[in-house]
Amino acid sequence: MLRPDVFSKCCAAIVVALLLSGAVPGVAQTPGKKSSNFDSWDKDKDGQLSRDELPGGARRNFDKVDRDNSGFISREEDRAFRNRGARQQQSTPKLPPEVRVERDIAYVKNGHERHALDLYLPRKGKESRPVVVWIHGGGWRNGSKNNCPAIPLVNRGFVVASINYRLSGHAVFPAQINDCKAAIRWLRANAGKYGIDAGHIGVWGSSAGGHLVALLGTSGDVNDLEGEPDDRANADQSSRVQAVCDWFGPTDLLLMNKQAGELGTIDHDAANSPESLLLGGPLQESEDKAKRAGPITYVTSDDPPFLIVHGDQDTLVHWRQSQILADALRESKCNVTLRIVPGAGHGRFRDPKITEDSFRFFEKTLLTQVP
Repeated sequence: MLRPDVFSKCCAAIVVALLLSGAVPGVAQTPGKKSSNFDSWDKDKDGQLSRDELPGGARRNFDKVDRDNSGFISREEDRAFRNRGARQQQSTPKLPPEVRVERDIAYVKNGHERHALDLYLPRKGKESRPVVVWIHGGGWRNGSKNNCPAIPLVNRGFVVASINYRLSGHAVFPAQINDCKAAIRWLRANAGKYGIDAGHIGVWGSSAGGHLVALLGTSGDVNDLEGEPDDRANADQSSRVQAVCDWFGPTDLLLMNKQAGELGTIDHDAANSPESLLLGGPLQESEDKAKRAGPITYVTSDDPPFLIVHGDQDTLVHWRQSQILADALRESKCNVTLRIVPGAGHGRFRDPKITEDSFRFFEKTLLTQVP
């Protein structure tokens, strides 16, 4: 017969093993931990997990595992989460000591709960600074303003804002760009309070966020996308931006399937695709809506400088989506740099130089301009 202390240790080991294997009924496993059941959760077998594919108890950790804010969990992200301690994942990343944050500021009075932004500011200094606005990805149906990659810009002379916007489950297009424009107008209206240079606003986003920042850049003169006149917050302010960094964002929704070819892993024309959900109906049956949502539709010669970055192995948004936008901008004599990253998938930019180049783009376009 086992001694009581030995018996207790054996029981504990068995319980731990069962938890890790997912064999205990009713216990929701956290995505990314050992035996995360990646393949069993991947219902459509596309090699990635959407929020909807996760069990209810696991969805609360989705944004922590989705490190690139693409709206999907890749195997690499799953593995990285498994290899990190749970305590480390639950902790809030520390800000640099020189940076303070004001969270969950409403940029539309009495608006939707998603009408909120976080503002990262220097602890010292009262000089007016340009602002860079981060707009998250997630297929317009997931994602949040957390995990903002632009925070280091505060120590390089900027204010940084990270915004939420209504997702496609809350409202269909143009609600998303209406919200982004409302956030830009709010920043201008409150520039004096927060030490913001209202004449120098840059935007940066990835995937669906890349689409929205590109649309901000090309539609600065499009009143139709500002929102309903009666509900338009800070209507006396402009929503124009002065610099755009677009990471792998869609630019012409109608061409996404055709361009993807054999590389693509999503049927963008399907009724339940992210693009169709954004528009409120099947993509190819909503041609006018799709054109209205396309940044390429509004390109004009007065658009701001663009930096566009895309991986040539992107299976969700083909790199030609970035190519056609860059071509249209060049044809209109706009300042645009297109960088195609060899071997990179959807947001899998392992080279830190890509982020550094994005930082330098904002320094060049916003810090050196004369107001």
